[in-house]
Amino acid sequence: MKPLPVWFERAENLAIAVAVVVVFVHLHFSWWWLPALFLAFDASMAGYLVDNRAGAVCYNLVHAYVVPAVLLFSYVLSGSRWCAFAGLLWAFHIAGDRVLGYGLKFTSSFQDTHLGRIGKSLCGMHAKFPWDAVSTLLPRAAPQRPGQPGHAGRLEIARPPLS
Repeated sequence: MKPLPVWFERAENLAIAVAVVVVFVHLHFSWWWLPALFLAFDASMAGYLVDNRAGAVCYNLVHAYVVPAVLLFSYVLSGSRWCAFAGLLWAFHIAGDRVLGYGLKFTSSFQDTHLGRIGKSLCGMHAKFPWDAVSTLLPRAAPQRPGQPGHAGRLEIARPPLS
């Protein structure tokens, strides 16, 4: 059986994130909690201070939908609002990470995920940080070239260094 394409999994997680926001607001939780606590779950990356294997295990335990599902099921059974709050926050974080391309980690490296390698630019080069890949696509002012009137005002697409 062939795995689903990455774009499909990202679209699926975008739908999950939207559904979480709708339910979160419907339960009368303040929407600003979602962005305010978004990075809290990334404390699980502290495992990478030990080594890649410990980091991958810690990260994957926190970034699986199992615990948020248990919390949401507990809310359905008990009506405990803190279970709904925590489960929805957690599910939103996981969905947001997957939409951004941060999948479950392999033990080889933090950059190796089930969604592909993090930091891969459109040129096929690997960036050190996710924002490096984006910065190669941003326009920048062209350098002044003597003898070319009007050239200094045009923008060119930045190219990554070949080194």
